[in-house]
Amino acid sequence: MSVDRKRRALITGASSGIGKATALAFAKAGIDVALVSRSLDKLEAVAEAARHAGAEAKAYAVDLANVSQVEKKIQAIALDFGDIDILVNSAGIAYTGALSETSLEDWQQVINLNLTSIFQCIMGILPIMRDHGTGTIINIASIAAKQPFPGWGAYSVSKAGLIALSQTLAQEERTHGIRVTAISPGAVNTELWDTETVNVNLDRSKMLTPEIVAESILHTALLPPQAVIDELTLMPSAGAL
Repeated sequence: MSVDRKRRALITGASSGIGKATALAFAKAGIDVALVSRSLDKLEAVAEAARHAGAEAKAYAVDLANVSQVEKKIQAIALDFGDIDILVNSAGIAYTGALSETSLEDWQQVINLNLTSIFQCIMGILPIMRDHGTGTIINIASIAAKQPFPGWGAYSVSKAGLIALSQTLAQEERTHGIRVTAISPGAVNTELWDTETVNVNLDRSKMLTPEIVAESILHTALLPPQAVIDELTLMPSAGAL
């Protein structure tokens, strides 16, 4: 990568929450951003804010739940936007329910969105990073991956799998100059708590904000090439939940 070329990032889940906050933090730091989520309208608003901050930004509507199409669509985005140096996998679904009451359909939906779609996003970008001998992949996991909570079984399993994916990928790709980081936040005050797949009532005022998490993501991305954060746990000072 030329030292005078601006870095370019692809961020999934960029229309809200951690993904949106990361897109804006990156833009303010001078990193161009390709923004991915299902809602083009919401993405366009984030892209406009990123452009206002001085970065190039483009919005791409992709439904990551259609896992068989994800790799090709991510490849197409990278071709359109230009070389991707940083991939931030922030898209995902929160889900509550006892394992004994979790249907196979729900289980597969959580695993597909929180794990398989991320695997496919990585596969779409990896050849580009390998060609350039450099790249940073940041996967947003969860404290639930290591500290399972009753009623969060499917979610915990998906995030534990994401950490294992990150660790294995890091070992396989470091010889290609590719760094991989898994960031595991505690509870973050995002729109996920308002979705129909979540049925809990917590004090959201004590949670992390998306902007705080985005600061850690930006810090990870800006580390010099000879350093990497393998894994980062970021907790609210008041506790996990």
